[in-house]
Amino acid sequence: MKIIVDAMGGDNAPQEIVRGAVRARRELGVEIELVGRREEVEACLAAEGCTDIPVVDAREVITMEDDPSTATRRKKDSSMAVALTRLKNGEGDAVVSAGSTGALLTGATLTVKRIRGIRRAAMAPVLPAGEHGVMLIDCGANVECTSEYLLQFAFMGSFYAKKLMGCANPRVGLLNVGTEDTKGGELQHQTFALLRQAHEEGRLNFVGNVEGTGVFAGDVDVVVCDGFTGNVLLKGTEGVIKYMMKALKGVFYASTINKLAAAVLKKDLAAMKKSLDVNEVGGTALVGISKPVIKAHGSSNAASLFAAIRQAKAFAESGIIEDINRNIEYMRLRNETHAEA
Repeated sequence: MKIIVDAMGGDNAPQEIVRGAVRARRELGVEIELVGRREEVEACLAAEGCTDIPVVDAREVITMEDDPSTATRRKKDSSMAVALTRLKNGEGDAVVSAGSTGALLTGATLTVKRIRGIRRAAMAPVLPAGEHGVMLIDCGANVECTSEYLLQFAFMGSFYAKKLMGCANPRVGLLNVGTEDTKGGELQHQTFALLRQAHEEGRLNFVGNVEGTGVFAGDVDVVVCDGFTGNVLLKGTEGVIKYMMKALKGVFYASTINKLAAAVLKKDLAAMKKSLDVNEVGGTALVGISKPVIKAHGSSNAASLFAAIRQAKAFAESGIIEDINRNIEYMRLRNETHAEA
């Protein structure tokens, strides 16, 4: 298996990207191909004492100032655009990039293409909640959604949770302002009816509406929502985690007795911090694209990039894309004809 890595994407590129890629090459048993400015990438490889990772030269870099909707088309020789083109052409099995989220999503959609029949690709991070984590789909790719989009997100999230999160029968919930069937606006009402129908047909394990508190109470394995709402939930969660870790540190350093208590709990606290660390998660899958694409965190260090490559490997081996292809007829509105977008 070959993972194509955008070596120039992210705040810490190329040094940390290369370090993470070298570790993945040594520990995961995968081939790695780095795409970026050859002289810079090879200098980083030399610093790591690694000579067996090929580098594909790409002279341009997509920055946060570039327009995400046109970046990969305008900068065809950028590391991101070249990596996606190589994936499209079958020269690798997955792409990992810590570059611009919008540019990667647009580039993957235009270059690699969506799975035929999928209306929109979704960004699907796994939140640190419950026994296996909770997949949030969508978290920002699609600010405005239709009920058909959300139906497809539910199916794709369910396949992902089953294959990669270890959920035998993933519980799918629709994010809403209450758990009652009648809660929400028109989008939620329409989506609820579609998800309930899929549940009655035995194709989804839809457990109904779920509130934000239920997401972290272990009530669901997959939470479905439009990208606007999902992004608010995701960023709010990240903010709360940072605040709580800072507050907890303040408590344990408040007195000598508290410091002694912290010493006793050091191992458990380290485990909790690790479970909430973005560097351990790795990245966010772009679900609905015809080949695996993983968006690593923009501030990825070597550990985070390694985790993103590990996630890309698992995604490529999982068969999720094949599951989506086999079930596409159940993931579209019935008795309606849609032109391919």
